[in-house]
Amino acid sequence: MRDLARLPKAHLHLHFTGSMRVPTLVDMAAAYNVRLPEALVDNDPLRLPATERGWFRFQRLYDAARACVRSEADMRRLVDEAAADDAAEGSRRLEIQVDPTSYAPFVGGITPAVEIVIDAARVASAAHGIEVGVIVAASRMKHPLDARTLARLAARHAGDGVGDVVGFGLSNDERRGDTSQFGPAFDIARRAGLAAVPHGGELLGPDHIGEVMRELVPDRIGHGVRAAEDERVLAAIVERGVALEVNPGSNIGLGVYAEASEVPLRTLVDAGALVALGADDPLLFGSRLVDQYEIARTAHGFTDTELAALAASSIRASRASESTRTRLLAEVDAWLLAPDPADAVDTHPARGTVTIG
Repeated sequence: MRDLARLPKAHLHLHFTGSMRVPTLVDMAAAYNVRLPEALVDNDPLRLPATERGWFRFQRLYDAARACVRSEADMRRLVDEAAADDAAEGSRRLEIQVDPTSYAPFVGGITPAVEIVIDAARVASAAHGIEVGVIVAASRMKHPLDARTLARLAARHAGDGVGDVVGFGLSNDERRGDTSQFGPAFDIARRAGLAAVPHGGELLGPDHIGEVMRELVPDRIGHGVRAAEDERVLAAIVERGVALEVNPGSNIGLGVYAEASEVPLRTLVDAGALVALGADDPLLFGSRLVDQYEIARTAHGFTDTELAALAASSIRASRASESTRTRLLAEVDAWLLAPDPADAVDTHPARGTVTIG
């Protein structure tokens, strides 16, 4: 089997604080004399029976980690390390998501917070040989007018270059807030050419996905995995070409599914959905990007050809420039066409390959 860390791919669902390395969190906590929950530093924070996992435990731990990010230097460190970790796993394109309101008090406001992330993304891209774009996200826990303010800020930095803001998201607990009230913020973002990338369809089922589709008109849906429960919703996603940012490690960590084999990845792919695998919050879920491809391989039986197709889907669903997409798709083809290590000991005739670029 080919090395999945060498498979070129795009990473479209990674949260800013949730990308943090455990040693980095420990360093920052020590610097600010913050006492961390033990679950955040044992490298397996959500290893619980499925019935004991859930959003509120996750949110409590996430908030504890976020409270340790208190300076421009901290923010730059997170972006740099996220880019380095992604590059080491074969990611050629990272679109990192940040809600700047969480860090604004420490750096002089939401505008400086976004500009720090943008600048850090450009520096990290050059340092690690990866393109980093930025997604500005509003929170369902806050007033919809706050979302409009963030959408206008995101629009001022819109573009498809390295470090530019490429999308506008809506995150936090899907069960909170009135989805329709956030529609005007997405209208602002869409007029600026930003991708609409709200969360939906992980904690709540296909009815919620339908609401997100109707009210926010997404280009991608963060998660969306429960579309597999309704053929009509899934067919609408496929027909409209809405990409799904599927995060198996997150689904398991939150108890949406008890085991990796229960994540309906095969159902989504076989239906024709454009699926981009993501890690969501490695700090909390204990798994990074390559681990999601390993789940597809080991729990769902995806062949190297199918894994290459997943990587190609992630690239196509990204907001990279057309030239970058073309180049990265060619790199995926090259990975697939390279000799399979198993052929070195295979006495059978060479197997055929399929170009997917």
